[in-house]
Amino acid sequence: MTRAARAFAGLSPNVRGALWMTASALAFTVMTTLIKFLGEGYSAGLQTFYRQAAGFLILLPIILRHRSAAFATSRPGLLVFRAGAGTLGTMLSFYAFQNMPLADANALSFTRSLWLVPLAAFVVGERIGSLRIFAALAGFAGVLIMIRPGAGGEFALGLPALAMLASSFLFALTVTGMKVLTRDHAPTVLLVWAAALGLVFSVPGALISWAWPTPTDLALLSLMGVMGTATQAFYIRGMAAGDAAAMAPVDYIRLVFAAAVGFLLFAEVPTVWTLVGAAVVVASTLFITWREHAASRAAERASAT
Repeated sequence: MTRAARAFAGLSPNVRGALWMTASALAFTVMTTLIKFLGEGYSAGLQTFYRQAAGFLILLPIILRHRSAAFATSRPGLLVFRAGAGTLGTMLSFYAFQNMPLADANALSFTRSLWLVPLAAFVVGERIGSLRIFAALAGFAGVLIMIRPGAGGEFALGLPALAMLASSFLFALTVTGMKVLTRDHAPTVLLVWAAALGLVFSVPGALISWAWPTPTDLALLSLMGVMGTATQAFYIRGMAAGDAAAMAPVDYIRLVFAAAVGFLLFAEVPTVWTLVGAAVVVASTLFITWREHAASRAAERASAT
């Protein structure tokens, strides 16, 4: 073990988790920057294909090593639905990142946590308290502040904003499906199915707007895909290392990174409406995360007695 590795291991769990979450935010920012930079020459469907291809290639050694065991499942229908929702959600989010300021698109992407509240009640059957319902409604009010339906300006309600909201809903569906599937599936199986089916589902969108990339663009598209996979891996490591309630606020550093990159590289300046609405959404999702964490801790204490 190197000196740096020993120093990292000696940190508290929450500090290690925060560093992983920061690395995830940086990887996500690099990915979204490349999505926007390459957007003029490569459609969202084509970029999604390269994103899925990179993820599949990274998991290919696991698939070859475990073969049929990597795909062992008793719920193929749910896995197919989850992969389809995830692929479509990725395509819609890429379209939004291509056509919106990075800070605005990032702010709307956090509505995934808000969608999880009604989905947890209707799909998983969780009991949702009045405070969580109020927080979710307040969060969606923050969305209305940002998009200002019927208002003028650069960030009024339009196809990119609707695409990001739909993407967040679809990603919330995949998270809800994951909660159901993890009851009797290993995480590796879920990753393999998502990678394999995601690659298959992304092919039609890529063929519609196919363009052969230059060597430089191919390298950038590949890097974009690798960063997408790294984002997920670092996020999982961060949540596993630290306390979930402590890690959730760190993830919002993505908004800072997105605003900085948008300003420096694309001359994007967030409006006051975006900042106010984003603050409401962040506060709402943090409260929901805290309530879920408190409920989980209470359940653990009850089961221990």
